[in-house]
Amino acid sequence: MKIRRKQREKRTHAVQWLLLLTTAALCFVAFWGVRGMLNVMNQWTEDLPSIEDTDFTSHAQESVMFADDGQTVLAEFQLEKRDPIELSQISPYVLKGTVDTEDVRFYEHDGVDFPGIARALVNNLRGGKLEGASTITQQLVRNTVLTQEAHEISFERKIREAELAVNLEKRFSKDEILLMYLNTINYGDGCYGIEAAARNYFQTSAADLTLTQAATLIGIPQSPTYLNPKEHPEACLERRNVVLDRMLSAGDITRDEYEAATSAELGLSLAPDAPADGIYAYHYFTSYVRDLLLSENNPYGCSYADLFKGGLTVYTSINPSLQDKAEAACSAQRERMDADLEASLVAIEAQTGQVKAMVGGSDYDTSKVNLATGTGGSGRQAGSTFKAFTLAAAIEQGVSPQTLVDCTSPMTHVIDGQSHEFENFDGYNYGIRSIQSATAISSNTGYLRLSEAIGQSSTTEMAARLGVASPMTTVYSTTLGAADVTPLDMATAYATLASDGIKRAPVVVTKILDRNGQVIYEAPDTSERVLDERVTAATTKVLRTVFETGEGTANNARLYSGQPVAGKTGTSSDFADHWLVGYTPALSVSTWIGNPAGAIATDRGITCNALWKDFMDRATEGQAIEHFVSMQDPAYNNPYNTAQKNKLESQLNKDEDDKDDRRDLRSAPSTVGRTLSEAASILEGYPAGYLEEYSDTVPAGIVISQSVRDGQVVIIVSLGPKP
Repeated sequence: MKIRRKQREKRTHAVQWLLLLTTAALCFVAFWGVRGMLNVMNQWTEDLPSIEDTDFTSHAQESVMFADDGQTVLAEFQLEKRDPIELSQISPYVLKGTVDTEDVRFYEHDGVDFPGIARALVNNLRGGKLEGASTITQQLVRNTVLTQEAHEISFERKIREAELAVNLEKRFSKDEILLMYLNTINYGDGCYGIEAAARNYFQTSAADLTLTQAATLIGIPQSPTYLNPKEHPEACLERRNVVLDRMLSAGDITRDEYEAATSAELGLSLAPDAPADGIYAYHYFTSYVRDLLLSENNPYGCSYADLFKGGLTVYTSINPSLQDKAEAACSAQRERMDADLEASLVAIEAQTGQVKAMVGGSDYDTSKVNLATGTGGSGRQAGSTFKAFTLAAAIEQGVSPQTLVDCTSPMTHVIDGQSHEFENFDGYNYGIRSIQSATAISSNTGYLRLSEAIGQSSTTEMAARLGVASPMTTVYSTTLGAADVTPLDMATAYATLASDGIKRAPVVVTKILDRNGQVIYEAPDTSERVLDERVTAATTKVLRTVFETGEGTANNARLYSGQPVAGKTGTSSDFADHWLVGYTPALSVSTWIGNPAGAIATDRGITCNALWKDFMDRATEGQAIEHFVSMQDPAYNNPYNTAQKNKLESQLNKDEDDKDDRRDLRSAPSTVGRTLSEAASILEGYPAGYLEEYSDTVPAGIVISQSVRDGQVVIIVSLGPKP
């Protein structure tokens, strides 16, 4: 018996020791398991994003582009609709309803609601309607600093989210957290924040939301796509009533308010959809500026992310008044032409370089090729507008505008072993002329001979120096505008002449502010003297004769106000491109007409004169007259002056005695601006006739333009506005 008792005692002690060792082992494993888990959790939270300030809630604010008045909105660039506001600007219905619906214990927990988690877990295990347990603070974290992890379903993400939520509660007050939440949460349809949602769905402010409207918006964040009231009104209505039920349960609304609100329709008042590209006005100009802002290595320090996420305020140079006048002038011109032709215009403020008007076409949706800048296409041949650069180069080299040149036509010249023939417009033989007269009548042969004398590269070099940015190569006919350029190029270069030889880079962006109102870009002063002021004044004096003499090619484009102007007309081969680039001391304006499809022949009778004049009459109406600077002529000491006199003076005298009829007609006095009866008296003795057309700018019975056609002087008389 003793032996058996001892054996039982041994077995009992063995079991006890086994239990003790097992417990110790489990405790050991649990200790190191918990320690390991804590270590892992610590590693998960080591690289948490900073929440030291509220910058983490400032995502994807829209950038707004303004005209030069600072009021006219040209475009809004945004990935999301956002409009942050203060707590005092939010309806109490929104504040109370959001807490009642999303986190009823918001003002009690420290960022993570453990009782709420337990309640949701029990409910879900019992098969009740699925509940979440994320607090408002956790939702804020998930939708801001942890957006890259928001769709991850992992224990690690929940731990990181909880840690940040607790830290956030330590850093900010409850009201600050609620405001950040309401300014950042997704309300569907691209709206982030309660103000953007209120404007989008009800066209009201967050402060003025009614109970029904507030409840509608409060319900959307649970599923911004499925509960979007524009797309799923029934689901949104059902969710709205859930929100109202929770507000009633929380005691934040009365039974009467509840019943009235739940029986109401959604009552949406949807804001108009923003244009797909974000551009509201002046598409050709605005898209040009946008593309500059997005281009690599641009001078604005702007990128795609900056423009579409950075909340920038961009101020541009465009002047709504001048732009509207430019659009009207181009529209009127199109009505006078075949449907396949287009008109383009660029106006630059001479003393600043700011682009004040830009018309790149008539329908941006149909054609995004900007004829004013060449964006999406290419430049067009400049025609005789390039003669202004040859003129400036010649004067700079000491050639007098009174120097004689041979303007007889046709002329031949051998290029690369091939004989080429050149002639004046319509084959006119202008004989011997001064350079000034050759400029007014735009003699091709005279300018070809002049450019050969001073070197064809002088024209190219002068064009680039004055502001033509398009690539150019020098050829024999450079002075006739063989280079492809844009209206922006030409307006820029002629603006240098308008500003007495001071070149300024064209400015379209004047200032950019960041989301905090700090200036991050301001257009620099690029003023640079590139041409002696006496040479510039002498050039302008000659270019004024294009408008002011009876035989000038723009004599019918003089302004009603009497404002002095200077400039040059141009036509490319086969009459494919038509130009008039002119300027006052204040404004340089380039106009172009042609077929946007390419260098396609057009009506030989087309000119830009009426277009240019129409715009400039509108632009200068009511403005004080500004006079060009009068200066002493530069030194005209080039031997070419004397050589030409000796060579051509005798021929000039002969020509004076033997003028052909065509030249006489070109020299007929201008009747532009006169009545029909006055014109008939002025042109007495000349073969003449008249045509009539409607005009929005010229009174009925007044001569609009004058030209030579088919051996007679033809005047166009206004019928007044088209009925």
